Amino acid sequence: MTQSPPAVFDLSDMTWPPPPYQSPVPPVTGPDGVRRFDGVTYATTPGYRPRLLDVQVPAGDGPFPAVVWIHGGGWLDGDRRYPPPTVPAALLHGAVLAAGLALVSIDYRHSLEAPFPAQLHDVKAAIRYVRAFAGELGIDPDRIGVWGESAGGHLAALAGLVGSGTPDGAALEGTAGVGSGETGVRAVVDWYGCSDLEALAAHPMPAMMPTGADFPDPYVSLLGGTDAERPALARTASPVTYAGGPHLPPFLLVHGTQDGLVPYSQSEVLAEALRTGGGEVTLRPVDGADHIFLGSPDIAGIVAESVAFLAAHLDAGV
Repeated sequence: MTQSPPAVFDLSDMTWPPPPYQSPVPPVTGPDGVRRFDGVTYATTPGYRPRLLDVQVPAGDGPFPAVVWIHGGGWLDGDRRYPPPTVPAALLHGAVLAAGLALVSIDYRHSLEAPFPAQLHDVKAAIRYVRAFAGELGIDPDRIGVWGESAGGHLAALAGLVGSGTPDGAALEGTAGVGSGETGVRAVVDWYGCSDLEALAAHPMPAMMPTGADFPDPYVSLLGGTDAERPALARTASPVTYAGGPHLPPFLLVHGTQDGLVPYSQSEVLAEALRTGGGEVTLRPVDGADHIFLGSPDIAGIVAESVAFLAAHLDAGV
């Protein structure tokens, strides 16, 4: 039997060490024309799992504006592929794509892997990556927004407010992944995120929350110590710290008025701080709803309003 000659690989462009990210994988195009880039490594750090993102791009020529989705989970848990259980993935993803927006869903390091600001470093790295590979992904690098829920809402707010001109800006930008580049965004949707970690120190955890070693205190884990032990870091990790500028993209804050985990007052405080700083902000209370909008009869309406806000500020369809 005749054997085929061994395959020959062109290694002329290989460098060592390899870059701390990988180029986008080839997309898979579905029957609906949506192109999907799944499991793309946007950042690596020795000793940690690779950080991955998925991209869904609407059918058409593009380039399309993009929304970076940041999952919740108390900075301790969560997965880029799954919104909160009250919000079906098909509803959220479908609404974004139908509005002519690309969707970038990202993972980030959890707090027991690395304390703050590692989570913000990862979000910033994902934004840099999307801009660096915008051509391959079919995304307009000048029209990027962020949208997060709970812990992800907190990170979305920070991503929108923190930049090179803010206090400790360089340290909070980080150098993960692509390493350098613009990370500003044009719009922020923050669903029931924390805005003032110092104020939350006085808010007792609800009785329904799991306790013990299997689910440690999320704020202590994020900061690597209590607010009392690390007050400066608690302020650094609080979006209200940066609500006076210089980076003030338009904000939509959506929060259940009966949220027992992250009080509604957290969004009220951020909204007032943004208004005082001259920013554009819409605060949307969800009457009677608990965390993750439990008890709301109109999840589809909340999603639609959020997508419409992003589409308007990212000039979708232009």
